[in-house]
Amino acid sequence: MNTNMDRQNASKSRHAYRSGMIAFFLSGICSIASGIIVSLLRDRYQFSFSFSGTLVSVMSIGNMAALLLAGILPGMIGEKATTLILTMGACLGYMITAMTGNPMFLAAAFLIIGLAKGCAANKCTVLVGNNTDDKPRALSLMNAWFALGALLCPFLIASLQGMGQSMPMFSVSFAGLCMWVVFLFSGLPGKQPMVPGETRKTDYTFLKSHVFWLLALLLFCENAAEYVVNGWVVTYYKNEQILSGTLATYTVTVQWASTLVARLLLAFLMRNRNPFKALVVMGIGMTLAYGGLLVAGTAVPALIALALFSISVAGAYPMGVASVGEMLSSASVGILLAFAGVGGIVFPWLVGIIADAAGLRAGMAVNLIPCVGLTVLSLVLLTHRKKEENAGA
Repeated sequence: MNTNMDRQNASKSRHAYRSGMIAFFLSGICSIASGIIVSLLRDRYQFSFSFSGTLVSVMSIGNMAALLLAGILPGMIGEKATTLILTMGACLGYMITAMTGNPMFLAAAFLIIGLAKGCAANKCTVLVGNNTDDKPRALSLMNAWFALGALLCPFLIASLQGMGQSMPMFSVSFAGLCMWVVFLFSGLPGKQPMVPGETRKTDYTFLKSHVFWLLALLLFCENAAEYVVNGWVVTYYKNEQILSGTLATYTVTVQWASTLVARLLLAFLMRNRNPFKALVVMGIGMTLAYGGLLVAGTAVPALIALALFSISVAGAYPMGVASVGEMLSSASVGILLAFAGVGGIVFPWLVGIIADAAGLRAGMAVNLIPCVGLTVLSLVLLTHRKKEENAGA
C-alpha cells in the first residue's frame, strides 16, 4: 500500500517537474517576443522612444503584480485557478497587439502579458524547485529551457513576418495558449476545502531574514539590467545603425544562445556550494561587457559584447532564487520576484525618458547602475556567508 502510494507521489512529482520545464520553455518564447514586438510596433506606428519604453515598463508592472497575486490568490481560489486566470494574458495580450495600434489597448495588452510572465515564473519555480533534491541545478536547467524558448523566438517571428505584419503576434499568442494548456494539466492543486475550526496562515517568517532582502535587491539589479537589454537592444542597434532590418532581430538569438550555453554549464558542471563567489564574477562580467556594448560601433564587437553580457547575467536569476533555500514557497518567490520586478519597471522607463532628452546611447548608459549594484551586493552576501562559516567553525 505504502509502496503504491510512494510510486504515485513520485509519478506526480516527476509530472509536475516536467510541466514546469515545458511551461517555462513556452514562457521564454512569450516573454522575449515582447522586445521584438515593441520594435515592430514602433516601426509600424512610429511610436516615440518614451512610449516604447513605457510598454516595456507596463509589462514589468504586470509581471510584478502577478508575482504578488500568485502568492496571495491561491489561498482564496487555489493554485490552479490562479495560474490559469493569470497566464491566459499571454495568449490574449499578443492577440491584441496583432489587432490594433491604439496606445491604450497596447498598454493593456502588455500589462496582461506581464501578468502571464510573472505568474509563469512563480509557478514554474515552485513546480520545479519543490520537486527536486538539487534546487540550484534544477532551476538552472529550468532557466536553460526558458533560454531555449527565447533563442527560438526570433526565428519564429522572422519566418512569419513575410506572411503579414500581424502573423508574428498571432504565433506568439498561440505559444501563450500552449503554455496555458500545460498549466491546465500540470497537477497544480485546486482550492483546498477548509476543515471546520481550521485556520490557515501563510508563513511570512522569511521577511525577517536580512539575507532574503539582500537577495531581493540583487534580483532587483538583475531584473533591471536584463529587462533593459531584452526590451531595448534591438531598437538600440537599429538606432545606432550597428545592425539594421531583420538582422537586428537576430541579436536576440546571440543573446539567448549565450544564455542557454551558460545555464547548461551551470546546471551540469558547477558544483560550487557557495553561489555568491560566482555571482561576484558574474557582476564584474556584466559591468565590463555592458560597457563594451555601449562603446562598440560595429556589428562584430557589439555582438561579442552582447554575448559576454548574456553569459555573465545568465546565472544570476537561478542562483539568486535558489539561495532562498528552505524559505522557497509561492509567497516567498512572489514577494522576492515582485520586489525584483521593480527594477524591470523603473530602468526600461528611465532609458526611454533619457533617450528622448539626450539620445538613446545616453539612455542605455543608465543600465550600468544595476550592473555595478549586483556586483556590490554579491560581495556583501559573500562576506556574510564567510562570517557565518567562520562563526560555525
